[in-house]
Amino acid sequence: MIDFLGAQLYLWSVLLTVLLFGLFVRRVMGVRLGLLRTFVAALIGGAAGPALLGALLPPPAPDADLLTLVLYTVLMAAVALVVAMFALAVIEMLVPDGSLPGPVTAARSLQGRMRRSGRYLRLLRIVVRHGLVRFLRGRSHRAVRTQEERRALARSLRRALEDGGVTFVKLGQQLSTRRDLLPPEITAELARLQDDAPQLEWGVVEQALESELGQPWRAVFASVDPEPLAAASIAQVHAATTPDGGAVVVKVQRPGIADQVARDVEILRHLATTLTARTAWAADLGLADLVEGFAAALTEELDFRIERDNLRAVTAGLTESGAEDVVTATVWQDHCTRRLLVMGRLEGVALGEAGEVLAALGTPRRQHLASELLRVVLDQVTRQGVFHVDLHPGNLLVRSDGTLGMLDLGSVGRLGSQSRSGLTRLLAALGTGDSVAATDALLEVVERPDRVNERVLEQELGEILLRFAPPVAAGTASTTTHPTPAAPANIAGAVAALFRLLARHRLGIPPQLAAAFRAIATLEGTLDLICPGFDLVDGAREASRARLQTDLDPAHLRRRAESELVTALPVLRRLPRRLDRIADAAEHGRLQVNARLLAHPEDRRFVTRLWHQALLTILAATAGLMATVLYLVAPGPMVTDEVGLFHVIATALLAGSIILVLRLLVIFFRREEG
Repeated sequence: MIDFLGAQLYLWSVLLTVLLFGLFVRRVMGVRLGLLRTFVAALIGGAAGPALLGALLPPPAPDADLLTLVLYTVLMAAVALVVAMFALAVIEMLVPDGSLPGPVTAARSLQGRMRRSGRYLRLLRIVVRHGLVRFLRGRSHRAVRTQEERRALARSLRRALEDGGVTFVKLGQQLSTRRDLLPPEITAELARLQDDAPQLEWGVVEQALESELGQPWRAVFASVDPEPLAAASIAQVHAATTPDGGAVVVKVQRPGIADQVARDVEILRHLATTLTARTAWAADLGLADLVEGFAAALTEELDFRIERDNLRAVTAGLTESGAEDVVTATVWQDHCTRRLLVMGRLEGVALGEAGEVLAALGTPRRQHLASELLRVVLDQVTRQGVFHVDLHPGNLLVRSDGTLGMLDLGSVGRLGSQSRSGLTRLLAALGTGDSVAATDALLEVVERPDRVNERVLEQELGEILLRFAPPVAAGTASTTTHPTPAAPANIAGAVAALFRLLARHRLGIPPQLAAAFRAIATLEGTLDLICPGFDLVDGAREASRARLQTDLDPAHLRRRAESELVTALPVLRRLPRRLDRIADAAEHGRLQVNARLLAHPEDRRFVTRLWHQALLTILAATAGLMATVLYLVAPGPMVTDEVGLFHVIATALLAGSIILVLRLLVIFFRREEG
């Protein structure tokens, strides 16, 4: 028993000593390193250091004097320290800090992998079945260089995404809108993806409905139709009536769909990271960023409270713009939750199936509806900043009173004031055919690389305008001088050509801006269904003219002037006093202009790190040279019978030089933080 306790105490003392030694090594290295690798390096130094010193210098005799024993012990500690630091530097070079997960992270990752393994196998079988394995590795592929080969790939990709389930169908639908990144053959095929799902049993829907309401549904609704109006992959929609006889619809999220989407999004993130590192096409596409944006949009779509707020924002925008012929559903605020949305029911026929209803309205009314819808969308995109991202015919109802109803606001686009301003100028320039103004506006709204050939960009953009934008009649030139946009003819083709131009010049377009272009391009086909032969350019110019008249209204001008004056008044009040100070300083020769170098903290940190590394290099070289010189002129005054003073000083200098060099190596080879 005593021997066992003694062995335990000895083991713990060794471990504690090694740990303390490892912490000292990490402190001497001067950089933050993992505790495990530091402990391993300390073990190596503690074991190999004394052995290396014993091979170079025989240990002193047991009866040696105290000074010799102390010097040998110090020298052994120094050698162990150098060996440990060298081992730590080698470990850092081979396996950089952060490249391997910690024990807790590794255990959680293993649990996640085990949980996702079945889904991984199913997805792998889908990829193999549709012949997409060759795109999971390699830097280039010659099998997609012709149009027919790209179409074949697009069909395989669409079928694979359909087999993958709701998350992958949603991903394909989003990718179908990124004509700035993908070839037209692929985007056209992905646009065919349908968000259909098998119908849920009424008992399942009823249970989910009552779970969200927190009470029996009969306490809230007079009736709920068990037969759904629509069954999509995320939710199912049922007609219902309120106790006072009002017609509403309830949108109930499918049970368990959030967990399934979260698991698939986690798999998508992992696949995107792996493919970006292993393949050229994923890196060029920016697949990891695309997946992150998709994950954020899908998470938003799963929260019906966001759709409720979107409905309120769009409704407020319609009211602000005075739109009487385009409406949205009202929302029951008190009964909307994360997985339940209750809205007023818009009665009508989907635009794609409303040929007879539209024919009965007559051409003038159809012309007015198309113009009004165009004006509303332009207002949403360029003024209000909240717009419907996918206003295709299935998301519009033609009501019996001849008005239009907007549906499906689960995911809307949002543009800040700066993006709206740049987009307005860009659309205005595209409408007037001004390639110089269009180039300037385009470079303001896109993510540009360090170098852009603006002359070539302007020339190619001008060719697009000549190809797609009709000339502006002389009589309408005055209506296009204000910043209200006019849309070019065949806008879908113009947007596709513009996206290809952006890809050629490596100009990145923000996702929300791409969504705005998609909304405008999608609108072309919708307007043609409402009013065949509708002139998009003339309609936009009419909307521009009406908006100009509104902007020039005296009441509107007075409100804008008051708003601008309130903003500028504090500056104007201080301006005379500041001008007087500047004039007085100039008159008496006291006017100075100060410019601070390295004002940004990042610049100061960069210079400090650079100076620190240069100083370490100089000190390491100086210590190494001094150690070499002292070894050459040794021994000097004798400290013991065999060791001279110059030996001791040279050894200390050499150890210091090695330590500094190892610190520099670790700093050089380790990954940059942040």
